[in-house]
Amino acid sequence: MILSAGPGLLFILPCVDDYSIVDLRTITYDIPPQEILTKDSITVTVDAVLYFRIWLPTIAVSNVHDYCQATQLLTSVTLRNILGTKSLSEILHDPRKIAYNMSCLVDEITKSWGVKIERVEIKDVRLPDSLQRSMAIEAEATREARSKIIAAEGDLKSSFGIKEAANILATEPISLQLRYMQNIALNAFEKNTLIQFQNLIEFD
Repeated sequence: MILSAGPGLLFILPCVDDYSIVDLRTITYDIPPQEILTKDSITVTVDAVLYFRIWLPTIAVSNVHDYCQATQLLTSVTLRNILGTKSLSEILHDPRKIAYNMSCLVDEITKSWGVKIERVEIKDVRLPDSLQRSMAIEAEATREARSKIIAAEGDLKSSFGIKEAANILATEPISLQLRYMQNIALNAFEKNTLIQFQNLIEFD
């Protein structure tokens, strides 16, 4: 007969009774770094953390030899299997969803062991150095292309503005002469100079 007892004073008959101490607090386990081949054939190294606790001590002691080791090994294998079906983009952009699905899958199995999976967290995803360099070069090229596009759009808008201004000045000659005088006055003011005109400008 297997019985569970809470904290307090217990009486055990020598050579008859046997006991196991079960910690009901949350247990943290750092899953060793796993080298995983993704669906798009890229090798990544993934670090994860497992949080679990014992919710049925009698089942945990009687149904599995070492519930802690069994839970840890199962989580490591499940991590490799799930991430092997994901692309690198999915792993990088949605790690929380992957971790949640993995914790639900492991929890379904460990229920029969009296173990409750509280959560699984993916700590880090490390890429090969060559891939990191390639991604950095690609990102730099994308930024340069985007800046060139923005500059080209600015030049196009500026050319439209210059063309419109030229059309207005062409229809109003006095506007062109006033603009000319304004530029001269501005230049003289900035350089603190005096400009004299030998010929008079006639306004129509």
